[in-house]
Amino acid sequence: MPVPVPRQRAIPAAESGQAQATSLPRTQAAQGPAARSKPPTDTLTLLVIEDDPAGSPIVPEMLDAAGRPIRLRTARNLTEAERLLTDDVHCILLDLALPAPGRAADEEDDDELAVLRHVLQLAPRHAVLALTASGDAERGAEAVRVGAQDYLFRDELDGRLLSRAIRYAVERKRSDTAERRLTESRLRAQENARLERGLLPTPLLEGSSLRFAARYRPGRSRALLGGDFYDTVRTPDGTVHAMIGDVCGHGPDEAALGVELRIAWRALTLAGLCGDELLSTLQQVLEHERDNDETFATLCTVDIAPDGRRAGLCLAGHPAPLIARPDRPAELLPYDNNGPALGLLPRARWPRMQVELGPAWSLMLYTDGLIEGRVGESGERLGQDGMVELVRRRLAAGLTGEDLLRATVSEVRDLNGGELTDDVAVVLLDRGA
Repeated sequence: MPVPVPRQRAIPAAESGQAQATSLPRTQAAQGPAARSKPPTDTLTLLVIEDDPAGSPIVPEMLDAAGRPIRLRTARNLTEAERLLTDDVHCILLDLALPAPGRAADEEDDDELAVLRHVLQLAPRHAVLALTASGDAERGAEAVRVGAQDYLFRDELDGRLLSRAIRYAVERKRSDTAERRLTESRLRAQENARLERGLLPTPLLEGSSLRFAARYRPGRSRALLGGDFYDTVRTPDGTVHAMIGDVCGHGPDEAALGVELRIAWRALTLAGLCGDELLSTLQQVLEHERDNDETFATLCTVDIAPDGRRAGLCLAGHPAPLIARPDRPAELLPYDNNGPALGLLPRARWPRMQVELGPAWSLMLYTDGLIEGRVGESGERLGQDGMVELVRRRLAAGLTGEDLLRATVSEVRDLNGGELTDDVAVVLLDRGA
């Protein structure tokens, strides 16, 4: 419903000492210009855009909810309004009879609300009250649909109700803004989740008896991905190929490069490359895609034979995987032939080691974010030995698969005394007896 307000005398365009005195109680007006030059920052300010000074709806003693006077500014046109529209203005009272920008007062306009649309574009964060002729409720309602918080009739003005209308408009605008930001945040979260699902890999293990689990935690706050990456695919001959890697650094450029390397690894693996040939080609990809010559990436690749009992292992500056078997404690696979990280040496080679896995096993690939967390007050690194001991305890407690990875990453974080600063990626492949 529109709020009626009485016509009052005019004040000059722009905020003046007389206008301030009109809207202030006597005790404050008597204090002089110096006292009025620094009003409280939480005082409401109304900007009136009205081209008829004689009919400007200025009301003395407009009060906010706390009983403080509402400050007033006036402008005769949109040019003056734009100059007066500072951050301390909370609400705009706009005369819809004003001509649209670029049109004379006597020139017709097909869009009766063009001036309102212009003000809403000029002041998207401010509450707007539309002022229209008495009885023109249809135009006022249309103004609200376009974006105004409320509409008022020009010839039915009342100071008390105008004050209430201003307070209502400001609060409604704040509520609308908060609701819009919440909606935008939800949509952004949904888009981020879809993006994350698209960038993180879906393992291609159809036809394999191996069980797959993974955990991923970017080190950057609110990041979707870090520089860590992983993937797992099964080729037509029955071989299961797994990979995990880490691009140095933690920014979005490193995350993007990690995604490129993962996609390249999958394509090359499905094309039949493995071992040294695969890593040499990935190094070429890295050299072409990186932003500077100092960027490098560590990598661990494992190709598991169709019978699941043997695997080929290549390490490019990456920590060795952990293997757990039913008949012995969890341990690290050999890493004596660890080659250099990708991007460090132009013509490097990466030997492929043959590893006997046995009939039943769990193989865990991880990035160094899992082992570089701090432990206790001493601040020492957890290290590979600490991680192996931690996993042994979890395995002894009967944890497997996702539960094992979740508990391991959580304990590493707890030992660190809070969130880990480095990216963490862990992949687990299981083969039953």
